[in-house]
This record gives sequence, C-alpha cells and structure tokens, in this order.
Amino acid sequence: MLEIVPVTTAKERRAFVDLVWQLYKDDPHWVPPLHSDMLKTLSPKHNALLRLGPNCYFLARQGGKIVGRIGCGIDTLLNKAKNQNLGYITLFESIQDYKVAEALFDAALDFLRAHGAAKVTGPQSPSNGDDYRGLLVDGFDGPPALLASYNPSWYQDFFVKYGFTKQFDRLGFWFSLDEIPEKLVRGVELAQKRYKFTVRPVDMKNIEAEILAIKHITDKSTPDEWPDMISPSLEEVRAEVKKLLPLVVPELIYIAEAEDGEPIGLSIALPDYNQVIRRMNGKLFPLGWAKFLYFKNKVRLARLFALMVIPEYHRKGVSAALYRYSIEAAKKLGYTGGDASSIHEFNVKIYNDALGSGGKEYRRFRIYELTL
Repeated sequence: MLEIVPVTTAKERRAFVDLVWQLYKDDPHWVPPLHSDMLKTLSPKHNALLRLGPNCYFLARQGGKIVGRIGCGIDTLLNKAKNQNLGYITLFESIQDYKVAEALFDAALDFLRAHGAAKVTGPQSPSNGDDYRGLLVDGFDGPPALLASYNPSWYQDFFVKYGFTKQFDRLGFWFSLDEIPEKLVRGVELAQKRYKFTVRPVDMKNIEAEILAIKHITDKSTPDEWPDMISPSLEEVRAEVKKLLPLVVPELIYIAEAEDGEPIGLSIALPDYNQVIRRMNGKLFPLGWAKFLYFKNKVRLARLFALMVIPEYHRKGVSAALYRYSIEAAKKLGYTGGDASSIHEFNVKIYNDALGSGGKEYRRFRIYELTL
C-alpha cells in the first residue's frame, strides 16, 4: 500500500535525506551529498527560501519502506517581483515506478493549489541557489560537477507522462584546458583596448568593497524577463560570500571594471570539490573532513558558477575576457578541464561567448512547468 506523508519530524527529515543512498547505491557516477548540508537545506533556520512562503516536503512510503520524496513551496518574493502566482517543486526522487512519482506530484500540486499557486515550475533549487536546479535530461556519461543536478534518465518520462512540459533548458559546457584558442586571446586584447575595461582577481583583503561590487553587477545584469531569477539582496550576497569563503581560490574569481572604475562583469569559479566529496560518502566526521583537507589540493577540475556582464557592456568582449582570464588562471594552477553550468538557453550572448571561448555543450538541465 502506497501512502504519501508530509515531513514533520526529525526522523522523517533524516529519512528524506537518506533516501538517495538507497536509490543511487549502484550508480558509479552519483556523488553523495553532505548529509549535514542537506539537513540544513530542510531547515528554515538555515535556508532563507523556506522563510519566503509556504512550503512542504513529502515522503512516499510503500511496504514499510521509503520509496520517494518531493519538496514544494512558494517564493513570495519572486512572485511579487514577477507579478505572478508560481509554485515550485524540488528534490524529487523516486524508485522506478510511475505510480510513486504520480502520487508525489499529486501531493505537491495539491499543496500548491491550496496556497494559491496558478502554475508550478521545477525542479528548482531547494535553496534558491545553483544546487539541484533543473532535471538532467542529456549528459549522463559522467559524475556531476559541484552542485549540479544528477538523476536517472527515466525521471524525464515521469514528468512528461504526468503532464509537465518544457519551460526552458539550462546548458552545461565543458572546457578542456589543453590549449586556449588564439582567437580568444587576440579578441580580448582588441576589446580591452577599444572599450577600455580591465579584468582583475578578487581582492580578499577588501571583501566588503567586493561584496558591493558583486551586488552592483548582479542588480544590473539580471534581466527582468528571466522567469526564475531576481537579483539577490545585499544580505543574500553577504551570506553567499560568507558560505563560499572557506572554499574560494582567489585566482579563480574575476571582476571586470570600466575605465572609470565601475564594476561591469563578474566570474566566479571554484575547484570542482565533487572530486573530493564523492570519497566522503556524505560524512564530515570523523574522517570526512580529514579526507577533504587531504584531497582538496589534488582536485584538477574547476567549476564556473557564474558569469555576468551589465547590459551596457554586452557584445564588447567582457564575457570573453572573463572566460579567458579564468581559463588562463585555472591552467596555471594545474587544472586540466572544467565545467561551466549552467547557462539559460535563451541567454544567447553568454551561450555564444562560451562556444567562442572553447566550450562544448555537454549537459542539459530542463525546467518543466504545469498549469494548475
């Protein structure tokens, strides 16, 4: 007998997190998440998104076993900015049984309807970040990059059968660092001379000024027409910077500035710590942290999280320059390749710059929608 129950207790939250160890135990590409981080994701105390509107997590139980899960909620801040009534789903997982998936979708959508949502999108990030955003629909031939989505190929059949349709795709690019395209180097040099902008690494000794620069860039570079994003608040930027500081390699973060000093572009890359995290099996203690410290300097892949340019400097070589400097720095540090995920498929400017900088599209993450 299949039953769907809301997550209300600490035991149920642990079961929600633990399910993936059962589902992916035989998958060689799966990277176990950090158990403690996932528990924090389910907590309003640690996850600001859960304080922005009604939300609920559900478990599917069958024959005494947990066989599926889903989260859902409403981001009132996003809805106010976009003048809409959207709900989201997140962290969907299920055994290979459509009846389980259907029951989970039913529970989540019933919750969203009851709280006034007119449409649902997802899978969205459970923390309004870069994690678990979109369903992997193409590119199952290797482990995911840090925080990127990973799931069985047949999940997309569940979504389509239920009635979800594609809203848009987010694209992952792979960069081999064997050789930097000469065309890229020459093009960037010409662009910097013509448009008089510079590119510099982040100043770790002046973090508050850098936070203000990042805020300025994100405010001006996040298009109003993007359906799933609004510019983060200054508090959110500070919180994200604080979270990333222990993981940062300063040589992999760049800010572009106009001749008058205005911040006009930003790129943020980190080592792809999934190469280490997969060895830890979700545990920081007692040995996980020691493994992380030992292996983190052996990581040879990078992960480009963000690349933004303000509208006034589109088509002026700024994004190409950020790619160039990031690639050169990564190569100098001994990295052999890297992932850039993910780029909205309708963000044609950044998409073309990724191709022109030597990137190859290798993964596709789909955001679905359904009218309630």
